[in-house]
Amino acid sequence: MHRSRLYALIIDAPRDEAGETAAFWSAALGAELRTEPAEPEFTGLADVMPGLVTAVQSVDDAPRYHLDIETDDVAAEVERLCALGATPVSRWLDCHVLRAPGGHLLCVIPVASDSELFETTATRWP
Repeated sequence: MHRSRLYALIIDAPRDEAGETAAFWSAALGAELRTEPAEPEFTGLADVMPGLVTAVQSVDDAPRYHLDIETDDVAAEVERLCALGATPVSRWLDCHVLRAPGGHLLCVIPVASDSELFETTATRWP
């Protein structure tokens, strides 16, 4: 048995357009921009939706959106999602990138949210 929950909505933007993209979404959503020196490729959009991280990610690829799913058992969650039709794309550190049916990307990551939030909102899988 393991648990997982939707952790983040990530707006992927080409590297040279990431600043403009973050400024647009900040104004559109009324969200303060936040950056972390340890993760310069991400610009957070603060408090867009309680319990859901929303951020712009600078990428060397085309613009798109992707979801992050956090879990207390990464291997089990990857296996569950692949059984539902996702296919592995790549791996970066503890992040497993999958492609869902329909072509959308998603990342499976270890629990990153507050432990109380995870405990109260995660779905339990057999």
